[in-house]
Amino acid sequence: MSAEAADREAATSSRPCTPPQTCWFEFLLEESLLEKHLRKACPDPAPVQLIVQFLEQASKPSVNEQNQVQPPPDNKRNRVLKLLALKVAAHLKWDLDILEKSLSVPVLNMLLNELLCISKVPPGTKHVDMDLSALPPTTAMAILLYNRWAIRTIVQSSFPVKQAKPGPPQLNVMNQMQQEKELTENILKVLKEQAADCILVLEAALRLNKDLYVHTMRTLDLLAVEPGTVNGETENSTAGLKIRTEEMQCQVCYDLGAAYFQQGSTDSAIYENAREKFFRTKELLAEIGSLSLHCTIDEKRLAGYCQACDVLVPSSDNNSQQLTPYSQVHICLRSGSYQEVVQIFIEDNLTFTLPVQFRQSVLRELFQKAQQGNEALDEICFKICVCNTVRDVLEGRTISVQFNQLFLRPNKEKIDFLLEVCSRSINVEKASDSLKGNMAAFLKNVCLGLEDLQYVFMISSHELFITLLKDEERKLLVDQMRKRSPRVNLCIKPVTSFYDIPASASVNIGQLEHQLILSVDPWRIRQILIELHGMTSERQFWTVSNKWEVPSVYSSVILGIKDNLTRDLVYILMAKGLHCSTVKDFPHSKQLFTACLELVTEFSPKLRQVMLNEMLLLDIRTHEAGVGQSGERPPSDLISRVRGYLEMRLPDIPLRQVVAEECVAFMLNWRENEYLTLQVPAFLFQNNPYVKLGQLLAATCKELPGPKESRRTAKDLWEVVVQICSVSNQHKRGNDGRVSLIKQRESTLGIMYRSELLSFIKKLREPLVLTIILSLFVKLHNVREDIVNDITAEHISIWPSSIPNLQSVDFEAVAITVKELVRYTLSINPNNHAWLIIQADIYFATNQHSAALHYYLQAGAVCSDFFNKAVPPDVYTDQVAILCQFLREIDYKTAFKSLQEQNSHDAMDSYYDYIWDVTILEYLTYLHHKRGETDKRQIAIKAIGQTELNASNPEEVLQLAAQRRKKKFLQAMAKLYF
Repeated sequence: MSAEAADREAATSSRPCTPPQTCWFEFLLEESLLEKHLRKACPDPAPVQLIVQFLEQASKPSVNEQNQVQPPPDNKRNRVLKLLALKVAAHLKWDLDILEKSLSVPVLNMLLNELLCISKVPPGTKHVDMDLSALPPTTAMAILLYNRWAIRTIVQSSFPVKQAKPGPPQLNVMNQMQQEKELTENILKVLKEQAADCILVLEAALRLNKDLYVHTMRTLDLLAVEPGTVNGETENSTAGLKIRTEEMQCQVCYDLGAAYFQQGSTDSAIYENAREKFFRTKELLAEIGSLSLHCTIDEKRLAGYCQACDVLVPSSDNNSQQLTPYSQVHICLRSGSYQEVVQIFIEDNLTFTLPVQFRQSVLRELFQKAQQGNEALDEICFKICVCNTVRDVLEGRTISVQFNQLFLRPNKEKIDFLLEVCSRSINVEKASDSLKGNMAAFLKNVCLGLEDLQYVFMISSHELFITLLKDEERKLLVDQMRKRSPRVNLCIKPVTSFYDIPASASVNIGQLEHQLILSVDPWRIRQILIELHGMTSERQFWTVSNKWEVPSVYSSVILGIKDNLTRDLVYILMAKGLHCSTVKDFPHSKQLFTACLELVTEFSPKLRQVMLNEMLLLDIRTHEAGVGQSGERPPSDLISRVRGYLEMRLPDIPLRQVVAEECVAFMLNWRENEYLTLQVPAFLFQNNPYVKLGQLLAATCKELPGPKESRRTAKDLWEVVVQICSVSNQHKRGNDGRVSLIKQRESTLGIMYRSELLSFIKKLREPLVLTIILSLFVKLHNVREDIVNDITAEHISIWPSSIPNLQSVDFEAVAITVKELVRYTLSINPNNHAWLIIQADIYFATNQHSAALHYYLQAGAVCSDFFNKAVPPDVYTDQVAILCQFLREIDYKTAFKSLQEQNSHDAMDSYYDYIWDVTILEYLTYLHHKRGETDKRQIAIKAIGQTELNASNPEEVLQLAAQRRKKKFLQAMAKLYF
């Protein structure tokens, strides 16, 4: 029966395909029903997920009789599972778009390597060294698929990825995700190293002039039945799914173009290669038409690539008239011909060719350059903003706040340019009524917003205005403007005091509210509020933006102010000041708080003290984010104000907890331990949890050099933290009458919540304080009964070794806290070897050995000048020894046992130069002789024969030889991980 007949029979078969829910892959494996399962399109599981399931089962490690983990066995079951995974991919016609969307990088890497293996690609041979034209069609196609995927994966990895919102922390899930992430990073690293070779392979494929074939389910079956048929049907020109030369070249051109385009960000000349490949793709797509089954190109994305290449690398034989508007704008921006950009935008107002987003991005780019000190661009920014505003008006969009800001102080030149843009942007004779109406309404609103009648008459007497507005509308507008009461021109007199700003007219309430939201100038905010309250007395303008947030302890006082204008002004000034402080815009925050302080001083001593407290917090943050980063101590005045705040006993003053929190953190960071331990008033220690915590930390720091029995404060600190991390147990009776135990994660037993403690710790940066806190939590983590591998830390001996009520501690929360603290401390100082060892211990305790080794090596490297000096013994203790011979007393038993393991053979002899213990080398010689491994035995003998390892040498020579090998080994290991 032919392959086509067999396919038809399978497709028309009426036999149901409903594999059992349990061990469904075993059902497919035993009954050989995979093909029918796929053709019937059984909904569970989806075809692509079959690949994941098959490969997961085939790659599961085994466990021998000694309970040791072994690599997956190469048995019939695993080979068939891999074959089934390949057949699912063949069913999907090896469509990389489908496979990449559904499979992770490690799984797809495994799948394509299996394809290379079954397609007779010689292992260990570089693809770039193989002649594709001389290979069987299926072999050449397998190589192309792998190299296309490699290039596509590299390109995809360069795109930003939106991080998924993490769910509840689960250690096993987090470990699995971390392992997959590390595996993906390792694969990407290898692919990037091979990128140049992959590109050469694909370029060579474009020179092929023969059709290729890719494996189908049938050809894979033939290979499974007769694996020795090297020159049989599966490798001649009639087997498999035919891929026409044009289809293959089209797909390869597209992938190469994407690769070159990505490389162009570092070398602009490469954009020319990308342009050539993308335009060749378009040509091939036109030749192939819609008949292609294998070639799947995202034509919209291809069009975007071509458009971008046109901008980045305009064709040399095109003149300026043939260039697209995109290219013209790009060339003008690159050459600094900004006036030409303005002209292009005006012309585009008639054609609507350029997208609004592109025009806005050009304006943003020029605004950024202007803010960096290029004052000559201010006029250009105004002109492009006018062009964009007129485009918005014609398309019926609202006018941007940017235009209103730039048009706050009009002059004759600005009015003239606005009228020129409006006139050139509309063809009155051909324009629709809606376009004319939009333009007329815009000009009318501009007039209403102008105070100087001279400018109003400039617009009202213009030809476009006369054409678009009827006589009655124009007369009514002019009369309305003439009757307006005269206003004071703010530009004439400079502002001398906060209360001297007069109110001015406005276009409308909506525009003023926009300006109120955007402004951070306290004088302008007050002016806008005066104008708004003059227009309406019914609105509460502190509610204009839902982003204006004032702590509830303050808002209850502020909203009690009787005068509406004063209430709005105080609330908005404080909300904006707090927001600016949060986003580290400290200068504007200072201006807003100063203005608010000046305002409330006149009528509210309570709010005056509130503002003084907030300004203290602002000054602390300003110092810590500025000169404090370089280690410069704060001025004595600031320290005195912090002490004054901590000792303040004014009744009925609303206080924010964060102020006390940051004041205590500030004192700890600048080592004001003497004040915290001896001078803090007793009432403050009892009433403020942050002061109590700060005093205990400061006292523990002071007592560290003393004898162990004098560390009473460390015990007090331990008890406070244990209480914070304890959970309260509650009993609840269910409907069935049974009583169940409920654990409250955030307990109220302690002086603060665990989340509050963590927030406080993340405001500290004094190394000794952080080390003490970290060692406390590590000790608390180690106390639990089910810990197999302890985590080590400095000063861990100062803490108690047991807890009376062990069941009350939430050890899961403690483990999460330890990880967060290590992550935070390493962000403060990534070269602290003690903190690096803790991170390594955490990974080791959770069986993430590769990550653990990375941090152990990093800890050794930072304290030994990258292993050019000896690693201190307190860093690499016997618990952290990397090799048996690193121990103070060499562990021969473990060494010999490890050498006897079968999985230790591969490339082991390349490390013999790093072994300095002659006993281990002699055992290796014996072991290789016993196994008949002559070459490896000779390498071991050569290593023993080095003169510097001679047992008769002086002890100094032997130690120097060991030190040299330690250094070389550790440096070699570090290069693998860094």
